[in-house]
Amino acid sequence: MSEAAEHPDDLALRVLPVLAAGLIRALGKSARMHHHGDAALRAREASGQPLIMAFWHRHLLIMPYSYRRHRISVLSSKSWDGELMARTLERLGIDTSRGSTSRGGLVALRALLRKAEQGWDLAFTPDGPRGPSGVVKPGVIAAAAASGAPIFPVAMAASRCRRMRSWDRFVVPLPFSAVHFVYGETLTVGRRDDLEEPARELERRLHAAEAEAERLVGRTPDAHLGSESKERA
Repeated sequence: MSEAAEHPDDLALRVLPVLAAGLIRALGKSARMHHHGDAALRAREASGQPLIMAFWHRHLLIMPYSYRRHRISVLSSKSWDGELMARTLERLGIDTSRGSTSRGGLVALRALLRKAEQGWDLAFTPDGPRGPSGVVKPGVIAAAAASGAPIFPVAMAASRCRRMRSWDRFVVPLPFSAVHFVYGETLTVGRRDDLEEPARELERRLHAAEAEAERLVGRTPDAHLGSESKERA
């Protein structure tokens, strides 16, 4: 009896991470990368104390190059997309914590906090995995409040890129483009703080950083920047 044919999704999860990791490495070698306002992040990296990075889901592809330490765990969902992201990041030597801080979030949040206690840095796409685009969900704020680690917002823009027809218009920089990373003002969340106000403040800082990155590559920020869907998770 012959073996059952491999499901297309299983085949994709074997092939696509290899291709995606190769693309990210190629972009890292060919792109001219510029970092703006990253002094506070570099000082925190040098201190050895844990930190939290936050960036929009649409900027995920090239974000490994915004970080210089080698001990970070990225939150990824348990969806098919999350599995694809986790396998790709694994090939780049980046750890992932599986789960969602918006659905059954306590399990995922506890796993992340254990990582922070062990000295790991954390990374969130606070509007992921499914949006609304450009809207900060409370998971990253809850992690900052519980761990005491500061949040470093970062955005990027590429001089030449393609935007996918996805829910967040995922950005794919083209080879040999100039990539500008803009690091916003650090956000610290108190253990007893309400989560809503710092979430809106992080949202504002991320939009401002993205607008500045777009300006640096010579584009007027897209009309949606800073005025995403009014829906709140």
